[in-house]
Amino acid sequence: MSNESLSPFPCNACGKCCRRVSASPETAFLDRGDGVCQHFVEETHLCAIYETRPLVCRVEDYYRAKLKEVIAWDDFVRLNVAICEKL
Repeated sequence: MSNESLSPFPCNACGKCCRRVSASPETAFLDRGDGVCQHFVEETHLCAIYETRPLVCRVEDYYRAKLKEVIAWDDFVRLNVAICEKL
């Protein structure tokens, strides 16, 4: 699968994943002490460091770097959307 063929991850910027960074060992380092990402801006539901956010927060880039040999992009998206809906 080429980099160009990935459709964008359907994020609606709700901030639910940013409010639960302590739930995953891969994002726990972002926890400000209450489970919420230290870079999450409550008022806007946006990331204060969006342009320089860690790899784990850049869905398409993280997939390319860590998972493209493990799972198909469409399957990865389906699994993650299901997780989003449960949050």
